[in-house]
Amino acid sequence: MADLDRSPVSGVVKWFDPSKGFGFVIADGGGPDILLHVNVLRNFGQNSVADGARVDLLVQNTNRGVQAIEITAIHPPETGHSTALVDIAGLAPEEIRAVPLEPARVKWFDKAKGFGFANVFGKPEDVFVHIEIVHQSGLSDLQPGEALAVRVIEGKRGNMAVEVQAWEHVLNSDGSEDS
Repeated sequence: MADLDRSPVSGVVKWFDPSKGFGFVIADGGGPDILLHVNVLRNFGQNSVADGARVDLLVQNTNRGVQAIEITAIHPPETGHSTALVDIAGLAPEEIRAVPLEPARVKWFDKAKGFGFANVFGKPEDVFVHIEIVHQSGLSDLQPGEALAVRVIEGKRGNMAVEVQAWEHVLNSDGSEDS
């Protein structure tokens, strides 16, 4: 199809299942659900996206319906409540942003249990990663070996992530961070 068929759309992720490799977006302007394939996410530098996250994308009408062909931005879901994580409940957003992003790799993560661990490059200690932090960062799941950028604080029970981002997204942002 010609590039003229591309249309910019903003919407909300209805659901996304990394194990199935796809999900759907509901456009702000209405219309049919938009198919979001995992390859489109990977081209943006992520393997998953949280349900309820806002997305800006380019879509194309195909004989199989409306499909996302490029993501231009992902905004984490808005949460109407403060985090239930005691160790970071008192931290202001400015304090979290002041913690440097560090390269890390997912050691293991169990979405059903709601947590997992990552390793920061060059450091032997594990970093606890809670599902709430993953969701606040706009992701829905993490896979073993996945490259991340993390902000880590010393919590009451050890190192814990207060923010996670897809490593490719950090590299593509030319040093500036999305808010």
